[in-house]
Amino acid sequence: MVAERTLPTSEAEDLIALVREIARDELAPKAAEHEEREVFPRDAFRLLGRTGLLGLPYPERFGGGEQPYEVYLQALEEVASAWMSVGVGVSVHVMSCYALANHGTDEQRDRWLPDMLAGDLLGAYALSEVQAGSDAAALATRAVRDGADYVLTGTKAWISHAGHADFYTLMARTSDAGARGISCFLVPGDTPGLTAGAPERKMGLTGSTTAQLHLTDARVSAQRRIGAEGQGLALALSSLDSGRLGIAACAVGLAQAALDEAVAYAKQRTQFGRPIIDFQGLEFLLADMAAAVDSARATYLDAARRRDRGLPFRRQAATAKLIATDAAMKVTTDAVQVLGGAGYTRDFPVERYLREAKVTQIFEGTNQIQRLVIARELRRA
Repeated sequence: MVAERTLPTSEAEDLIALVREIARDELAPKAAEHEEREVFPRDAFRLLGRTGLLGLPYPERFGGGEQPYEVYLQALEEVASAWMSVGVGVSVHVMSCYALANHGTDEQRDRWLPDMLAGDLLGAYALSEVQAGSDAAALATRAVRDGADYVLTGTKAWISHAGHADFYTLMARTSDAGARGISCFLVPGDTPGLTAGAPERKMGLTGSTTAQLHLTDARVSAQRRIGAEGQGLALALSSLDSGRLGIAACAVGLAQAALDEAVAYAKQRTQFGRPIIDFQGLEFLLADMAAAVDSARATYLDAARRRDRGLPFRRQAATAKLIATDAAMKVTTDAVQVLGGAGYTRDFPVERYLREAKVTQIFEGTNQIQRLVIARELRRA
């Protein structure tokens, strides 16, 4: 089912149609096998890089598409609807480019951003640590200045693309000044002393590698520090505002896929001589699922439009992430219920959708943290 959309230009409509076609023809047919075998879909990111999707919201000067964020998010939703691991990976990559694109010097952006936006370099975002998840200011990874370099030591946790990424936008402590002692670095993936741990054994998104990242005297040029010393946490939180919209769009795409599967099954499955979609109990369940998808989509688009207009959107981004991921969990659960026993088997994709939905309520800030962000923004209003 193609969701109804309101796009700002005919160019945007053509772009979304192209992404939908690529997602349907190139991504969807590979998703189940890759997830079953836990294969990282590097070729999918190269493909999407060639189509321009990885640089969609960034300036044309650096090879980006310079599209509004609402257009990028709707394209991302199409990708996630076909293959959630790839959708989340695109969101992670785009967020990993944010600090450089928005706070790097012209020299830094000219040097590194074009290859990042083209997909020649795949990114990862390295903020979390075992003891510093929701409390990001508690991170302990150190960056000590040594002449023209910084020497990084510590361990990052729950890093998407760890071991596969060509660069890491990484936050490390450069002083003991609490939240003001954190700085941001663009760390090459082949840096000596940088290694990835064994992949986490996850319940879902098994095609998307998640692992710890170990830094042992990893030497990084000071030219790769983004922004001033002590600015890292502010850059991290600003990146997360936009990244949460990416996760919201992915969650809506996943929920839409589950809804489409449930509707298709309910139309062809018969009981008591009638398609089960004709029974009111099931009709109402499907109606609630559709309402949840539509509402979640409207919420992330509202936040994106505020962002595009240059308005504050932190609260709206947190709201979108909260609403969309809770909706994804509910809709995928209900899709399994619609399919009954069949939905509980791996013969149908809704079982996988349910497992994939859960983590959306956890990463890039748990939904409890989203409520905290919303409440804090209300206090500041």
